[in-house]
Amino acid sequence: MPILNRAAEMQEEIAGWRRELHTIPELNFDLFKTSAFVADKLRSFGCDEVVTGIAKTGVVGLIRGNLGAGATIGLRADMDALPIAEASGVPHASTHPGAMHACGHDGHTAMLLGAAKYLAETRNFAGTVAVIFQPAEEGGGGGNVMVREGMMERFGIGKVFGMHNMPGLGIGEFALRPGPIMAATAEFTITIKGKGGHAAMPHRNIDPIVAASQIVMAFQTIVSRSADPIESLVVSVTKFHAGDAYNIIPAQAQIAGTVRTLKNEVAAIARERIHEICAGIAAATGTEVVIDYDANYPVTFNHADETVFAGDMAASVAGEAKVQRAVAPTMGGEDFSYMLQARPGAFVFLGNGNTATLHNPGYDFNDEAIPHGVSYWVKVAETALAA
Repeated sequence: MPILNRAAEMQEEIAGWRRELHTIPELNFDLFKTSAFVADKLRSFGCDEVVTGIAKTGVVGLIRGNLGAGATIGLRADMDALPIAEASGVPHASTHPGAMHACGHDGHTAMLLGAAKYLAETRNFAGTVAVIFQPAEEGGGGGNVMVREGMMERFGIGKVFGMHNMPGLGIGEFALRPGPIMAATAEFTITIKGKGGHAAMPHRNIDPIVAASQIVMAFQTIVSRSADPIESLVVSVTKFHAGDAYNIIPAQAQIAGTVRTLKNEVAAIARERIHEICAGIAAATGTEVVIDYDANYPVTFNHADETVFAGDMAASVAGEAKVQRAVAPTMGGEDFSYMLQARPGAFVFLGNGNTATLHNPGYDFNDEAIPHGVSYWVKVAETALAA
């Protein structure tokens, strides 16, 4: 079936919500304006319950069907923005300096609100739909906090589904895969302590910049020489800070970066090699190396049966030809992974068309995607909870 007529009718209204949210981007768990906007909308739709304050600013709305008792499924959208200065030039650009919706979470939130409005109007299902609006996806692990606070048990959620826009994928197209679809992430900060002094007398100092440079270069061998070339692994150094003057060797340097993998055992290899390389170079250069290694989000792993179901629901909206059921995994991270660890479910990508890439200052969610996303959410809910 094509997109829902009602979803098409609501597109401009939902786009208006999305643009309003785009003007007020908020970071991490501090989503006070955003969560208030979401809660107010859910109440106005007539949701049976609207629960706020989960993971500080998370919101869950419950919508009970008219076709009798049944299971509860969760539909999740993320709400937080990124610490980026917007350069999109759109009329609805951020009014919060240094923050913008550069990943489309405003679109995700608006689409799920649109689905909630439709489901509250029709209630053509048995059981309960829990619409989940999550804070702090961008590094804060808000999904993990919601799970740890007992959200699944509190609302009796049996299965959970998530969605993210994908620039470069056509409007009205979907992509997913069973198994790992997004990477496990880790972050490291490495402090190299040496002995500072005059740059004209390097033999009297212990240069942390030289040691840090050797570490950066040695890290390039982890992927090429320590991991199976068939496996997916990224080790990227993204920060290097040291020194303040032309003629002073500093006392310390600091590097930081990220590790991305699709398997736990590959993640373990990368972590071990990082520690071994740092220890070896510290010994060779006379520096002290301190490693802060934070294993962050786990692999986003789609459950087999739920992935087939999600693909079928996407095909019912878009047509089979517009659903990629075996899309290549991405090395980006996603904390919906915690919800998929807690309950079976699936995560899908929704086409955003030919737009700027995610996390780009010029990005803006494509409102043409709205009726497709809303229709998908409705189809998932009504089919999963059919009487």
